[in-house]
Amino acid sequence: MSTQTLTIAKALNTALRTSMEADPSVIVMGEDVGKLGGVFRITDGLQKDFGEHRVLDTPLAESGIIGTAIGLALHGFRPVCEIQFDGFVFPGYDQIVSQLAKMRYRSQGKLPMPVVVRIPFGGGIGAVEHHSESPESLFAHVAGLKVVACANPADAHSMLRQAIASDDPVIFFEPKRRYWEKGEVDLEATPPPLHSAQVVRPGTTATVVTYGPSVKTCLDAATAAAADGIDLEVIDLRTLSPLDLRPVFDSVRRTGHVVVVSEAPGESSVSSEVVARVQQECFYSLEAPVLRVTGFDTPYPPSKIEEDFIPDLDRVLDAVDRSLAHRDRG
Repeated sequence: MSTQTLTIAKALNTALRTSMEADPSVIVMGEDVGKLGGVFRITDGLQKDFGEHRVLDTPLAESGIIGTAIGLALHGFRPVCEIQFDGFVFPGYDQIVSQLAKMRYRSQGKLPMPVVVRIPFGGGIGAVEHHSESPESLFAHVAGLKVVACANPADAHSMLRQAIASDDPVIFFEPKRRYWEKGEVDLEATPPPLHSAQVVRPGTTATVVTYGPSVKTCLDAATAAAADGIDLEVIDLRTLSPLDLRPVFDSVRRTGHVVVVSEAPGESSVSSEVVARVQQECFYSLEAPVLRVTGFDTPYPPSKIEEDFIPDLDRVLDAVDRSLAHRDRG
């Protein structure tokens, strides 16, 4: 059967396997991705089935991983790099920003850069420092990179396959605390375009815009709000660069109220850009200021207090209440 119940982790594994079966130029590389199957077991079984020449255990050197992937792409391969944790990507940041992001543009398309950099991101797993960060805004600001974030098994499967097929470099963020959540995946369905936002819960009272690990939080908030007669529309951005805000604009023009939710700190962030663009395009439709619920502008805290840092259901509902208070006063 084409429809299966999979975790996000298994959906990603299936996408890698299917892409590797379909195209011998697809290779997987990273720290412990081979014999171990990755720290989160996303690449489990791939080296056994495809061999060490296509699933490469690399040294602990992110700059080397990205630099090698760039060279492989120049020679016709389609590398998929795994970064073990979000905070480990920065030794490779120079290669990503200075080389990977620029080669296809500077060569006027003559040098495709079909490199996918997979990064587990976000908190909520009780880890030590450098294991729970949300650096997506740093990559979304870099011209030449495509940046996406999956939030459920169906998107994890389809978006990773689309990213691997792209001739542009794609930074692929995966919500690590959602890896083991299950959902229906139609392996043969035609997916929405990679760089498109999707309405994941229709509503009429207010618009909640989010992505990645916060999507489930916002869906839970919408369920709770419905008990009080508040009908929230939840939109999963899915793509952070380029942003697809057409569904957001359409929604805000109907509801007049919008809350943007993200685990990343709010300063100079993806959420900042969403707020600015909504204000610019929907100013006369807004009945209240655009509000944000984000991580705080501090380094990620110790695990004992991380639940105070991550936006939760109560913080989302509080922001919705504050937005709707303007309507009630009117």
